[in-house]
Amino acid sequence: MGPILLGVLASFFFAFTFVLNQSMELSGGSWIWSASLRYIFMVPFLVAIVAIRKNLKPLIHTLFRNPYPWLLWSFVGFVLFYAPLTYAAAFSPGWLIAGTWQITIISGAFLSPLFFETKQTNEGTVSVRGKIPFKGLGMSVVILLGIMLMQFEHARHISVGMVLLGVIPVLIASFAYPLGNRKMMEITNGSLDVFQRVLGMTLASLPFWIILALYGYVTEGAPSMSQSIQSLLVAITSGVIATLLFFKATDLVRGNMTRLAAVEATQSMEVLFALAGEFFILSMPFPAPLSWLGIIAIMVGMALHSYSTIRSRDEEFKASA
Repeated sequence: MGPILLGVLASFFFAFTFVLNQSMELSGGSWIWSASLRYIFMVPFLVAIVAIRKNLKPLIHTLFRNPYPWLLWSFVGFVLFYAPLTYAAAFSPGWLIAGTWQITIISGAFLSPLFFETKQTNEGTVSVRGKIPFKGLGMSVVILLGIMLMQFEHARHISVGMVLLGVIPVLIASFAYPLGNRKMMEITNGSLDVFQRVLGMTLASLPFWIILALYGYVTEGAPSMSQSIQSLLVAITSGVIATLLFFKATDLVRGNMTRLAAVEATQSMEVLFALAGEFFILSMPFPAPLSWLGIIAIMVGMALHSYSTIRSRDEEFKASA
């Protein structure tokens, strides 16, 4: 199964995050429990998967041998990613958060110089510092335009301050998620499979989620049964299934920043999936025409990214022939 298809499947399951977080917000649940319970509930499922594959012991050994990078980049990739997303659900509908979240495509492109990628030369395989893929970034402007159109329509009905409270947390998350994911790919360097890496990052981020849950218990009280069940569903669909699919897709293109950016671009499908989920599950109204133009622009930007990847692959093949 190709990386692009895996990315699209991941976006389908990721969309449950936006729909169910919106559902929990509408029912009065705290974002603190929505965030912390997801990762707490993920642990037993991931432990079972890795244990069945007989890969638990090597992972634990790796974590204890070098814990600090795991703690740091798991905090960045999971905590600074998901806590802001759940917080933003208090100020924007799920489909709008999913649309704004697509700015991660641009954020991920700007992170490229922080990493090295492999290149084939006459002297063999070499590692060179990544460059910002300006061709793909130019196509991402279309996605950015779509986000701006959706947010403009949203801003017509609420204050600018409320809009910013729904945008700034998502912007933070858009940098944190690809940064944490790529850093852990770089640190593990293929020594762990995708199941081990997701479990390792979940375990490493667990102390932060427990602290947040304790804070939530003191300030908000215990979560309701409804919020606990919905958080469990998010943990299974988005936390386990979607994360494993997405991390597998990024593993397949590890070392190629252009293809990695294209895989990350598939997450634009979350907008349509989240919109459909909120319409059928939560009976929320469809967006206004201007927002639909924004959604279409995001989808066009995703298609352009995929086309760029195919062209890049063909050019690399011709150059190596």
